Amino acid sequence: MKNKNIKGQFGSKTDIGCVRVTNEDQAISLINASGNVLLCVCDGMGGHNKGDYASRLAIEILSDEFRKLGGFRSKFHVRAWLSRTVRAINKQIYKEAEANPAYKGMGTTIVLALFYKEEIFILNIGDSRAYFVRYGDLRQLSEDQTYVDYLYHTGKISKEEMATSPERHILMNALGSFPSVSFSLHVYQNLKNAVLLCSDGLYNNATEKEIHSAVHTNDRIDQKIDTLIGIAKRNGGSDNIAVALWEASDND
Repeated sequence: MKNKNIKGQFGSKTDIGCVRVTNEDQAISLINASGNVLLCVCDGMGGHNKGDYASRLAIEILSDEFRKLGGFRSKFHVRAWLSRTVRAINKQIYKEAEANPAYKGMGTTIVLALFYKEEIFILNIGDSRAYFVRYGDLRQLSEDQTYVDYLYHTGKISKEEMATSPERHILMNALGSFPSVSFSLHVYQNLKNAVLLCSDGLYNNATEKEIHSAVHTNDRIDQKIDTLIGIAKRNGGSDNIAVALWEASDND
């Protein structure tokens, strides 16, 4: 059978939440001339305007590079493009942080999903997340690159202790924080599950059951995204919220 792009509906949105005075989250949902879809969520860090600038810079460079590209020749081309682009973003953020004392120490998480034919490329740095929203549950596709995740995987703390640890917000990796960058990249077969990307402002303020219920409705994509943000805000809205969502078209 000849490979083809899986047709879908998609969208993205951010919200300042109920506590923060600035919004350091960014989210995009784009399609290129070849029908490849790119979703991305970034959660800036560094305080004041640093996090906002780092996440915005990451999104701007990624968007520009994606729009300039007519399409991909192969999955190897996808991998090479992702690697090259993320390294270029890291270089630019780090360069600006070194050149301007006001931006010293800034960085951002990034989680993206690139749809190429019948495969999904998930790239992750930090603790923003990617999920498959399946018929019965959520499946986390990304791995949190945090100190508490490291402690859990080395047997130092339990799963339950992760949620309440005072160190749960400490990142082990961020885009732009160091001269070089490492990232996680995995490829999944597109089995027509909905794909959700979000910052910690969503998953820390909404249960998996609430997220699952909001996505598995007959609402439009934009309505589902608004519902997810609304749930997080009703539950406290303790951080900025970023959401990007894709689901297969019913007639595909």
